[in-house]
Amino acid sequence: MGDEDFDAIVVGSGPNGLAAAITMQREGLNVLLVEARSSVGGGLRTAELTLPGFRHDICSTIHGLGVMSPFFSTLPLAQHGLEYAYPEIAAAHPLDNGTAGVLKGSVSETAALLGEDGDTYRRIMAPLVHDWPLIAEDILSPLKFPGHPLAMARFGLVALRPATHLAKRFKTREGKSLWAGIAAHSIQPLTNIATSAFGLVLAASAHICGWPASKGGSQSMANALLSYFTSLGGQFRPGFEVGSLSQLPSAKAILFDLTPRQLQRIAGEKFSSFYNQQLSGYRYGVGIFKVDWALDGPIPFINEDCRKAGTVHLGNSFEEIAAYEKAIWSNDLSKKPFVLLVQQSVFDRTRAPEGKHTVWGYCHVPHGSTTDMTAAIEAQVERFAPGFSKLILARHTMNTAQLEAYNPNLVGGDINGGVIDITQLYTRPALRFSPYRTSAKGLYICSSSTPPGGGVHGMCGYHAASRALKDIFKMTISKS
Repeated sequence: MGDEDFDAIVVGSGPNGLAAAITMQREGLNVLLVEARSSVGGGLRTAELTLPGFRHDICSTIHGLGVMSPFFSTLPLAQHGLEYAYPEIAAAHPLDNGTAGVLKGSVSETAALLGEDGDTYRRIMAPLVHDWPLIAEDILSPLKFPGHPLAMARFGLVALRPATHLAKRFKTREGKSLWAGIAAHSIQPLTNIATSAFGLVLAASAHICGWPASKGGSQSMANALLSYFTSLGGQFRPGFEVGSLSQLPSAKAILFDLTPRQLQRIAGEKFSSFYNQQLSGYRYGVGIFKVDWALDGPIPFINEDCRKAGTVHLGNSFEEIAAYEKAIWSNDLSKKPFVLLVQQSVFDRTRAPEGKHTVWGYCHVPHGSTTDMTAAIEAQVERFAPGFSKLILARHTMNTAQLEAYNPNLVGGDINGGVIDITQLYTRPALRFSPYRTSAKGLYICSSSTPPGGGVHGMCGYHAASRALKDIFKMTISKS
C-alpha cells in the first residue's frame, strides 16, 4: 500500500466508516479509508441483481434516519450528487379486510386516518416530534447525562416500555397493526423492554423528514459521502482486505467499521484477555431472508394507500406479527412471516425501465438460518395483492449465509451488528467508559456494534472518531 504515514486509517467504508473518515478529515488530519470490496458503501450498495436496467439496493434502502441524522444532515451531500426521492405515503399496513393502517407525513394526517385511535396516536407522537430537536443527539449517542433531561424523561417513560404494552393503548386493528409493523423494526420479540423506542423513533422520522430513498439507489448516498471525503483531501483505497494490522501503513489511530468477530481476527492479539473475553461474549441477533423482484408492473394491492406507500408492512394483525417475531428466537419459522417490503420504483422511476418496477422485501429468520423463505414471502404479498406473482419477471434471493458472504459484518444475517436489546443498547460491544475504545491504544471500533446501533445515520462512526480525536490528537469537535 505504500510507505506513506497517515494520522488515521478507517477500515471499512459503510456509512459509519465513511462518517468516521469524514469527521477526522474535516479536522485537518490525513486520513486513509480502506475497503475490501471494489466499491464504496458497505450496506449502501446498488446493483442490477435481476435483469438489466433494474437497480436493486442490496442491503439498506430507506434512509429516514440518514436525513435527520445529527451528523449526515450537516454535510453538503446534495453538492456531491445525493438526491432523495419521497413516496406519497411513508408506510402502509394492509389487513385481511382490505383496510390499512397508514403512516403519513405528519402526526395530524396520520391521526386523522386512525379514527378512534387518532387521539391516542397524537398523544404518543406529538410530544416526541416536538422534542426531537432537543433530544436527537442524546438518543443517537452513547450513554451520557442528557442535555435536556426533562425532554429525555418524557421520551424514556414511553420508549422503555415493551411494544406490546404500548399496543394496549390502541383500540382499532389498523392502529395496533400499524404500531406492530413499525416496532418490529427492532428485530426482537415485541415483549422485550425498550422495543417501543424503535417504533417511536422511526415513526417520528416519518413525520420529521419522511421515509425517503436515495434517488438511483443507496449507492448514491455512499458515492456522495465518498466524494465529500475525497474533496476534503481524504484518500480511499478499495479492493484491500485487511487480515492483520501489519498490512496497514503506519497511523496514530485506526478505526474499524467491523463487528467484534472481524475485529478480533485482525487485532485480537493486541487486546487484553479481558477485552477479548468481552468481545467473544457479544451477542448477535436473528437474521433476514431477502428477495428482490423485477416486476412487469406495480404491485396490485387491494388497498389503494398501499399502492402509494414506499414501505409496506405485511403481517396482518398485531397478534400475528408479535407471535412471528417471538417464534424466530426459538428457531420456529411460520408459513406467514412478517414481511418488510419497499417498492422503490413507485416513487423513484430511475430504478426500473419504463412501465416496470423494482421491489425489495425481507423477513426475519433465526440466526444463521438457510431456510428458503421465498414462497412464504411471496404468499404474504399475494395475500394482500392478488395477482402479484403473475408480475414477477425475475427474482434474486439472499439467505443469511449469502448475506454474510457478501458482507462479513452481517454475522448470521444480523443487519444490526448485534442485538440491540436493553442489555446491549449502550454496552455494545463491551462495558467500558467509552464503547468505542478497545483495550489497545490507538485502536477503535466505529461500526453498528457500538451505540446507537444499526441504521444509516453515521452516528457510530462520528462518535468513535470524536473519541479518537480527543484521546490521540487532543482535539474537540465544535458543534455544527
